[in-house]
Amino acid sequence: MPDVPPSAAHPDLARYVTRLGDDALVLGQRLCQWITRAPTIDEDLALSNIALDLIGHARALLARAGRLDGTGRTEDDFAYTRSEREFTNALLTELPNGDFAVTVARQLAYTHFAVLHYASLAHCADPELAAFGARAAKEVAFHRLHADRWTVTLGRGTAESARRMRHALERVWPYAGELFEDDDLLRRLAASGTVPSPAPLRDTWLGRVTGVVTEAGLAVPAPTWSATGGRAGLHTEEFGPLIAELQSVRRQFPGGTW
Repeated sequence: MPDVPPSAAHPDLARYVTRLGDDALVLGQRLCQWITRAPTIDEDLALSNIALDLIGHARALLARAGRLDGTGRTEDDFAYTRSEREFTNALLTELPNGDFAVTVARQLAYTHFAVLHYASLAHCADPELAAFGARAAKEVAFHRLHADRWTVTLGRGTAESARRMRHALERVWPYAGELFEDDDLLRRLAASGTVPSPAPLRDTWLGRVTGVVTEAGLAVPAPTWSATGGRAGLHTEEFGPLIAELQSVRRQFPGGTW
């Protein structure tokens, strides 16, 4: 990817790309915590591969953000040197893994959003971001199939697996709305034609996840509250330990190479 000259710096687009990169990085880190702990060896490999895809997305996006904001920061600088308040991921992506059903519910909500969002980016005015969106949408579509399959498997399995899946959906659903929030940044970018707003995707997203949940013999929750604040750097209490784990080696051995 060519360097962006200072005259081409785009602070708003840099912030937007950082949000997407943070979503992918944080969710990838959460999924990495399943390694050696997944219910089966196959799931250990499946979740590891999904995490690798997400971290690959994060690397591309955060490296681009460093060029767009004029700082020249690398993806490693974004991942390892920022404080908790400087991360702007949606709160959904940082939710603890919980039991396997909670991870499945989190993946269901996120992947259906990500496929729609990345597909919409494939038609945006920025050619580099459009190319990324087209590629990422195809990759996340496989993550979505994995989440769909497990939602139905758990919902239509035993009474216990159905109970856990129902509880997991109720746990995760209040955090899904933040994915579609509009704010001043997104409104400016959408008004300029730079990138589309995610807000119009919500009805399509709801229809698709409702279809999966219904097939699983369950019902989409109707939460009485909606979590927000991640885009502004306000995070859950579980976020600090996650970032400390992510940054531990870099902070212990600054400048180290392997």
